[in-house]
Amino acid sequence: MISHPIPPVYDENSRVLVLGSFPSVKSREQGFFYGHPSNRFWRVLSALAGKEVPSTIDQKRTLLLSMGIAVWDVIQSCDITGSSDSSIKNVIPNDLTDLLNRSKVIRIFVNGKTAKKYYDKYLLPKVGIQAICLPSTSPANAICSLDKLISEWKIITE
Repeated sequence: MISHPIPPVYDENSRVLVLGSFPSVKSREQGFFYGHPSNRFWRVLSALAGKEVPSTIDQKRTLLLSMGIAVWDVIQSCDITGSSDSSIKNVIPNDLTDLLNRSKVIRIFVNGKTAKKYYDKYLLPKVGIQAICLPSTSPANAICSLDKLISEWKIITE
């Protein structure tokens, strides 16, 4: 069983919550979200904000908060092999109560189908907000181009 090592990023002005499934090995090593260099999350958000792609954790946190975006994951702990979402078992979900109570989040998006599956199963009944599933920014979703991701993800800024 591996526990989620990264606290959520949000503040009182966050209006949108983006949830992944569980941090990759690279993200767990770096101690921050979407740490694999091939993950396109930061390129997508930078394009949407019209900013440079952030390279440090502080720059990434600043970009998120400046856009009113909170980030966390659906899963608090699980059994997982490497970074493979398909290997996830024995899920214990995160509790979104504090994040939702201490922010202005009214819309929730999930980064990929695995996050959607576990959100719908564990969190939707508690939270009561339908999550919109966006195409995964993971390098495993190679079929989806960067331009397509930017186009699909634009909804988080509307």
